[in-house]
Amino acid sequence: MAVTPDRRLSFAEFGVPDGRTVLWFHGTPGSRRQIPTAARRLALSQGFRLVGVDRPGIGSSSPHVYGSVSEFATDIERVLDCLGIDRFAVVGLSGGGPYALSVAHAHPDRVVAVGVLGGVAPTVGVDAIDGGLVALARRTAPLVALGRVPLGVGLTRALRLARPLSSQAIGLYARMSPEGDRRILSEPEFKSMFVDDLINGSRKQFTAPLSDLLLFSRHWGFEVGSVTVPVRWWHGDEDNIVPLAHGEHVVSRLPNATLTVRRGESHLSGMALADEILGTVGELWDKAGRAGR
Repeated sequence: MAVTPDRRLSFAEFGVPDGRTVLWFHGTPGSRRQIPTAARRLALSQGFRLVGVDRPGIGSSSPHVYGSVSEFATDIERVLDCLGIDRFAVVGLSGGGPYALSVAHAHPDRVVAVGVLGGVAPTVGVDAIDGGLVALARRTAPLVALGRVPLGVGLTRALRLARPLSSQAIGLYARMSPEGDRRILSEPEFKSMFVDDLINGSRKQFTAPLSDLLLFSRHWGFEVGSVTVPVRWWHGDEDNIVPLAHGEHVVSRLPNATLTVRRGESHLSGMALADEILGTVGELWDKAGRAGR
């Protein structure tokens, strides 16, 4: 789908074409197919339309580097208008969390609810918190900026060579991960989705995750406290990628948010919450409808 004459964003749809729309923003790395199989099935049975969108430089989306996370909302507005979507909810996993909040900030009259799974927190500005891998990325941002393109080319070539061994590589990563991630990566259905998503997202280039890290090291272009849309945040207390303290910090600054702490769970395990996420979105949608009447 063209968002400007010289740029396009690719997307994938699952569920019911005329159902309640949920934009599902992938993590870092990830792509438009990073939607659990269970969520795709539930969308059909519960009347949801799930739309996964590749951020610039991922899958079939044209390469582009935003000045801040907030600029993504302008692209999404064009996607929504082209697809004929008025009201919608947003779900963001990990690195997709900031983008979900940016869309809610830009379109409070259209966004019904936001769900965030282990979302990244700001590293600069009044909302900043230190610690975690993203804070490390902020300190190394100048080097990432200089080496983004050559490093991305190298990673792309490495991934292409490793594709025949992708299943074994995921298994090795699982063995080094916390128990929660090991458990979900051992499920054949989820593992298949995960491998398919990574291969699809990196089939042309692998600079986009580095672009994400650069954006996370800058001001997001809006203050977290200005997001008034209802936000529901899930975070594992054993998350080794984005610490629980980051989720607690962001939720404390959001005016209309609740945090669900998942005891004994880690980063990827939030992907197993499809029923709870879509159920919560449905409840908030019904509540918004009653309030509107």
